[in-house]
Amino acid sequence: MAVATSTRPADVGLKREMGFIGATWASVTSIIGSGWLFGSWKGAYSAGTSAILAWIIAGVCIIVLALVHAELGGMYPVSGGTARFPHFAFGSVAGISFGFFSWIQAVTVAPIEVFAVMQYGSYYWHGLFNDTTGEVTTLGFVMSILLMAVCTAINFLAMRLFNRVNSAITWWKVAIPVLTIIILLFNMHGGNFNSHGGFMPLGIKALFAAIPGAGIVFAYLGFEQADQLAGEIKDPGRNLPRAIITAILIGTAIYVMLQIVFIGALQPSALDHGWAALKTNTGLISGPVAFISAAAGLGWLAIILRIDAFVSPFGTALIYQTSTSRVGYGLARNRYFPQVFAMVDRNGVPWISLILAFVFGLVFLLPFPSWSALVGLVTSASVLMYAGAPLSLGAFRGSLPDADRPYRMPGAVFMSPLAFVICGMLIYWSGFETVWKLGIVLVIGYILIGISMAYDKQRPPLDWKSAQWLPIYLIGMGIISWQGQFGPNNTNRIPFWWDMGIVAVFCLVIYYWAMATKLSREEMLDLINRQSVHSAEDNLPPAPSH
Repeated sequence: MAVATSTRPADVGLKREMGFIGATWASVTSIIGSGWLFGSWKGAYSAGTSAILAWIIAGVCIIVLALVHAELGGMYPVSGGTARFPHFAFGSVAGISFGFFSWIQAVTVAPIEVFAVMQYGSYYWHGLFNDTTGEVTTLGFVMSILLMAVCTAINFLAMRLFNRVNSAITWWKVAIPVLTIIILLFNMHGGNFNSHGGFMPLGIKALFAAIPGAGIVFAYLGFEQADQLAGEIKDPGRNLPRAIITAILIGTAIYVMLQIVFIGALQPSALDHGWAALKTNTGLISGPVAFISAAAGLGWLAIILRIDAFVSPFGTALIYQTSTSRVGYGLARNRYFPQVFAMVDRNGVPWISLILAFVFGLVFLLPFPSWSALVGLVTSASVLMYAGAPLSLGAFRGSLPDADRPYRMPGAVFMSPLAFVICGMLIYWSGFETVWKLGIVLVIGYILIGISMAYDKQRPPLDWKSAQWLPIYLIGMGIISWQGQFGPNNTNRIPFWWDMGIVAVFCLVIYYWAMATKLSREEMLDLINRQSVHSAEDNLPPAPSH
């Protein structure tokens, strides 16, 4: 039984140069991005005062998912972890699917963040963003490309140098929201919280729809960055779980308080025509938090916030370019992506994967020309990615109970299936239009990965048996979404409340089906061992030994 304890996957060419603070800040800088600049405004016009509860519900859901990732990351500290845990637990078919979800989620975030910079930057440079169409202009598109190029260039620094740049940006990104909360707490209008319908003016359905639709879940995303960079974290068994948990607690506290002060600091006249009117308020569109600060007579704070409107999204775009390259590296280690994705330079940077992250990021700039349009897609891709983690944790607990776990998630026998149900709810709340678009992206992904693997003579065998539940899960979620309450283009045939009950039961059936068909202990250890044993002359690109 000692084999499971001593066998761990390893990465080649990467350098462990990131400590606890660096790992924590990698996750925090991903969480505190454009979401804090727009999320409170979108939450307010989507759900009114109940947006506060939406942030709390989403925060609790994400904390549960974070605890799952904390155990997995400490157990197997490999770069691009979210793309690799399902590979070890269920083999190649499930690994390809969840790995591609991980990569799509990562590669689309940088375009979202640079669009946010353009939207905020239009306050000073009006030619960047069209407030009427809600899309960037031609000039804004060109500037978005240049900003992504800058993010990519910085990522060529060695991790110890990149870590310093990222840490400096993140200290600023945390300090400004905290300062904003403190200042606005002294400029509150208590009557706003009962304005136009009380605590839940738009109903409970609007509350749940706001969780993905208003960008609330999107704002929390990124806590798993420590997992994505695990191959470069010092003492990962100790530092990685602590970093993930610390980051999500910081993010949850900041976001809930921001929603409270945003609603309270609004000028009462802004609500004269109800909560929905906030959506078309031209002052709020270009910079919600800065606008209410200026309206409260805090011009100096508004200036700082408009500066932060460049810094915060830029910092998030920067770290997501990093993680996209590491997820690509991990998929190459699984032999799903071409082996050039695993090539590293002398600084330990997977440079081919980094360049391709930039190129594919530009592709996502084209069909989704606004922040809001991209958020729905990346939210669904993210929760599909996250869904692989509780499945992997349950599989590892069942087949590898003796494996070394520096952090053990409490109550995993209940929390792991709960986490999977939470992912199902988040996918469903995203709405059918987002779900079917994501389905098309996934089909394209399967085709591209299939072509790549067809030319790889060392590709892993396709483990169909251990992933037999996966197509039923994907198709089933699509059908429930189509027949459910969240759209557009849905049918509304399943009544509200019944819909969420059906999602919960369906996810539990899939979860326990997956546990019944997971890889055997021997098969898991074989896959892990293929990425654990390397000879001294392992070179570029590194590949699993067979």
